[in-house]
Amino acid sequence: MAMKEFTLAVIEVIRSIPRGKVLTYGQVAELAGNPRAARQVSRILHSCSAKYNLPWHRVINSSGKISFVEKYSHNQQKLLLEKEGVKFNKKGVIDLDLYSGIDELLFVDR
Repeated sequence: MAMKEFTLAVIEVIRSIPRGKVLTYGQVAELAGNPRAARQVSRILHSCSAKYNLPWHRVINSSGKISFVEKYSHNQQKLLLEKEGVKFNKKGVIDLDLYSGIDELLFVDR
């Protein structure tokens, strides 16, 4: 799969994440056609979120946590997710069994 093709597929997957649901970077990569490209998903989010008005806040790490270390961005993502009804436990972890959007997206014809 060519780089541009993968980038466009990632953008489409991220746009498809339902409100109140999340996907991990790895899940986005897999749905976009390259299960080993989770880091590339992160780069695409960083460079394309504003340009394509992506719901970037719905992508989290495989531990169910927000990846941002920087406090402002971390808090912004958490607030956006909470506004959509996503709950965090006391350790700041999202229950992926409850909030994953993977089931809705596995059967979407792209």
